[in-house]
Amino acid sequence: MTTGRVAPDAHTDTDRAMEKPRPAPLLEVTDLRVRFTRGGRTVHAVNGLSYRLEAGRMLAIIGESGSGKSVSSRALMGLLPPTARVSGSARFDGAELVGLPEREMRRRRGADIAMVFQDPARSLNPTMRIGVQITEAIRAHERLDRAAAKERAIELLQLVRLPAPERRFHEYPHQLSGGMRQRVMIAIALAGRPRLLIADEATSALDVTTQAQIMELLVELQERLGTAVVLISHDLALAASYADDVVVMYGGRAVERAPSATLFASVRMPYTRALLGAIPLLDRPAHTQLPVVAGQPPDPAALPTGCPFRPRCDAATGECETAPALVEHEPDHWWACWNPVAAAGPHPGEAR
Repeated sequence: MTTGRVAPDAHTDTDRAMEKPRPAPLLEVTDLRVRFTRGGRTVHAVNGLSYRLEAGRMLAIIGESGSGKSVSSRALMGLLPPTARVSGSARFDGAELVGLPEREMRRRRGADIAMVFQDPARSLNPTMRIGVQITEAIRAHERLDRAAAKERAIELLQLVRLPAPERRFHEYPHQLSGGMRQRVMIAIALAGRPRLLIADEATSALDVTTQAQIMELLVELQERLGTAVVLISHDLALAASYADDVVVMYGGRAVERAPSATLFASVRMPYTRALLGAIPLLDRPAHTQLPVVAGQPPDPAALPTGCPFRPRCDAATGECETAPALVEHEPDHWWACWNPVAAAGPHPGEAR
């Protein structure tokens, strides 16, 4: 068992004097919880998620399907169904989002926070030309006439590096490739000049070359516009390549959190190590079976007692029957585990 600091208040006065002050966060999420209740069944989708994100940085939220990644981000934008019950705090530039009236939330969507969804083929209206869909988003936030809105839409298509933007403006979604449609979705998301962009599995349906192009585009926009980005993904390799900070979720909880360079240099949570081990490697011998994370993710309506990863963890002990708290064991490196991976543990992808 390891010990650590549960909260920054545990720092000594000397520690505080030596530390550089962090900038005020653009987004600060504290103990966020989401419950869905229907037909007497309660689904615990998000269970006490906390993180902070500064302007101009990219935070990756990583985990398997059902871990609570997308639900937590949709809760920030008020995009959950009426059966959802959201508690905790999510402060955007100091203003509370949780419990915000729908009218005020509608004003903030697009203008302050925007989302790029996973499947552009479903998100774009197939019966409307691309230009109409972009100008509609622009005029929802700015009082522009049609000519000015069209000019602004073409500028956005140029910004997201869509070839021949004047021609694409008049085309329908089916006339574009998957990567082009995703660029259009990013252009629509940027129409209101948001300060926070949430990319919800925005590259998962694309081939690796197009995926890299979209990620490079997000990084470029982040640097040019100072936009903060929340990248929701199941792909740890993507997070390692592009994110500044990483939150790993499991069973609706954050189980490891750190700057990207720190986390991937010294993974401590067994679940994070298992995800890394399942990444296909180019130097793996041909025709060998790919490693997988054994077992199944927990049912959010019937979470196990103690550590939610315990039924799938080779390192589980009797101590794991009590749920570990997310603790700062090392500077800016938090994990929730009684039996963390040793600092000199096996390289990701090696046989376990």
